[in-house]
Amino acid sequence: MSSVDDLHGDPHVEEYLRTGGEQGYHWNGTEILILFTTGNKSGEERRHALIFRPWGENAYLVVASKGGTDAPPAWFRNLEANPDAAVQIKDERFAVRARVATDEEKPQMWARMVEVWPDYDAYQAKTSRVIPVVVLERV
Repeated sequence: MSSVDDLHGDPHVEEYLRTGGEQGYHWNGTEILILFTTGNKSGEERRHALIFRPWGENAYLVVASKGGTDAPPAWFRNLEANPDAAVQIKDERFAVRARVATDEEKPQMWARMVEVWPDYDAYQAKTSRVIPVVVLERV
């Protein structure tokens, strides 16, 4: 798996979950988690493979970039409607509550994410939308 489409497709998620992260946790030099959200329209569970970085002892950072498109990703809209979600890292699944990084937090968090995926800067340059960093805090 090498393209961004490969990361965001169902096969990546399914393989990750089937193997407890043995397949799919490492992707293009990054680490991947699976985010479980509740669909804001359907009410059904949705699963998303996302690049992440730990933040402190009980939080994880993800970026709602959608490749720099003008619309945010569906998972971000789901979290706006219901910030209670779950994350799986390797074979451990746990509850999280999502929030958007504050203006004070974001520069340092953004820099941390760009360290592992430099394309985030290019994505931000492509859109007038302010791409948020989302903090997933263990509950």
